[in-house]
Amino acid sequence: MLSRVADSLYWLGRYIERAENNARMLDVNLQLMLDATLVKNRYSQQHWESIIYSLEDTKLFEKVYPAITGEYVVEFVSFEKKNPNSVYSCLCSARESARTVREQISSEMFEQLNRMFLDFRSGEAKRLFRSSSYQFFQWVLQGCHLFQGIADATMAHDEGWDFIQLGKFLERADRTSRILDIKYHILLPKGEQIGGNVDLVQWLAVLNSCSAGEPYRKNSQGEVAPWKVAEFLIKHQTFPRSIRFCVDSFDYSLHRITGVERGDFLYRIEAERLSGKLLADLSYVTIADIFQVGLHEYLDTIQLRLIEIGNAVYKEFCEWLET
Repeated sequence: MLSRVADSLYWLGRYIERAENNARMLDVNLQLMLDATLVKNRYSQQHWESIIYSLEDTKLFEKVYPAITGEYVVEFVSFEKKNPNSVYSCLCSARESARTVREQISSEMFEQLNRMFLDFRSGEAKRLFRSSSYQFFQWVLQGCHLFQGIADATMAHDEGWDFIQLGKFLERADRTSRILDIKYHILLPKGEQIGGNVDLVQWLAVLNSCSAGEPYRKNSQGEVAPWKVAEFLIKHQTFPRSIRFCVDSFDYSLHRITGVERGDFLYRIEAERLSGKLLADLSYVTIADIFQVGLHEYLDTIQLRLIEIGNAVYKEFCEWLET
């Protein structure tokens, strides 16, 4: 496989996952704003700020818009062409990646992605948003889920598939860590200790931003406690958006690509070593260990290690796959 093909498939998985996560996070925050008690809450502004901070697009946002408001944030993250992380930009980039590897993916995958792209370009998506923001975000979520389902059902689960999965789960792990980190670092009221009397609605929003509301309640019998939320989103073994699950999944894809069996501390490339080490750390760390270090500091370290793995994947696979 050519390096350019591997790179396109890897970023195809990342862009689709990024578009889905952005749409869900915006939808959750808009639903929160419908709560009259939360609108009057002095932390409502921080909900919108947290989105921009989590995407690390603060400087770009300030160049394009005069202030951080709900209207501007939704426009910036949904439709802004200057924002490379907007839903529209992600779908454009995903379509371009898919276009260059048409021979590697199924025609159904490209058709689904192309339909969403054309709806954005024609203005149909914007008209849907104006009529119902909820319906718009549900359309984006369902469209991304449909693409992933079509890929699962119609694409050969070979090397190309593994590159898509690698990109998807690396992006998902990064986003889960950022959503949880922003809650503690930005939204937590100043002067209040972690684990104190934090607004229940905000913690439910964190869970819902990761599609974890129902799975968490089933796992924790309905009790929403900050440390339990953190433990669930970091360490849960079977929830598909926990950091541990995502790291385990992209580590599995890496080993399938290189052909090296998992276990016995075997690896062929640096990316495998880094992912295996991160997976081992996540498997054995306890929530008490995490809070002793500091949740923000721990998550910041996780994000840096995910970036390191992403850089290693790009560098090492481009060199290894070049033909």
